[in-house]
Amino acid sequence: MGNYRTKRSRAGCTDVAVNGGKRKGQAPPRSVKRPKRFEINFLPNFPEGEDENTMESKRIELVEELKKRRPTAALVSKNMDSTFALRRKELVTMEPPVKDTVERWPALFTEGQVLTEFCRLSSKNLQAEFFKELDKYTPRFLEIFKSKGGSVGQKLTEYLRQVTPGSADVTGRRTAVLRGLPVILGDENTDFFKTCFDCDDLPDVSHTSMGIMTVIAEDCVASPHSLHLESTATAIVLEGTMVMDDLDNLPHAMCLLFGLIYALNLEYPQQLRYTFEFIQRVLLSLGPKSLKPKIQSLKNLLMQ
Repeated sequence: MGNYRTKRSRAGCTDVAVNGGKRKGQAPPRSVKRPKRFEINFLPNFPEGEDENTMESKRIELVEELKKRRPTAALVSKNMDSTFALRRKELVTMEPPVKDTVERWPALFTEGQVLTEFCRLSSKNLQAEFFKELDKYTPRFLEIFKSKGGSVGQKLTEYLRQVTPGSADVTGRRTAVLRGLPVILGDENTDFFKTCFDCDDLPDVSHTSMGIMTVIAEDCVASPHSLHLESTATAIVLEGTMVMDDLDNLPHAMCLLFGLIYALNLEYPQQLRYTFEFIQRVLLSLGPKSLKPKIQSLKNLLMQ
């Protein structure tokens, strides 16, 4: 097994040959990265009988189909599946800006295809596992929030005040946990969770690299610690572009944003790196068992 990757690379498997050149004293292209988040289908080879030209034709057909008033869902799914290798080659080796990917692959920014793309990459049902694990740990999270003191405890108490433990408001509890998770992990989330009023013009998100925008009614108070459980819409912002909007709520947006990070081969936002790693490693069980101290400590608390 010692030369397993070498043999696969010589056989033409692109996902292991991606950083080829290191052993020859040549630095690999800086824009080319190996899988770091346990993607099992990171950079697949083109299907037999296919090349860039044939797959590009399918991509164009896909874009034209989406321009129709009522696109055929089966055709969209078929072409997205058959062009997966071309899409991954572009995203991994070229790292195009998100706005360019939106133009070339508009279907990738629909809820169904975000979830399907994540499954292609990791063989996991993102939505089912994300919410199953989140709900499993929620009661313990709320207990931990109550036990915290100091400035951290004040923020968490404000979140707890807006939800009723044990109530039927699942979305409220999920929102409180996802807003409180960065707080107990020491992440800085002030530039990530944003709000705007539904009566305003489109907000300026040009300087937002990654975030979630919650749209609230004009009579709501835009408090920095408000969960805005009565929001009118939620949107995802990537590299200054609002890529998905009209989402139901913040937990829904967080789930889809995590899927987009995988689908677009993006780095986790620096200000919430522990939060997203917790989602990956603990909630979705993607990655080795060894955890960073902060995440391991929180996991230990959750298991008590």
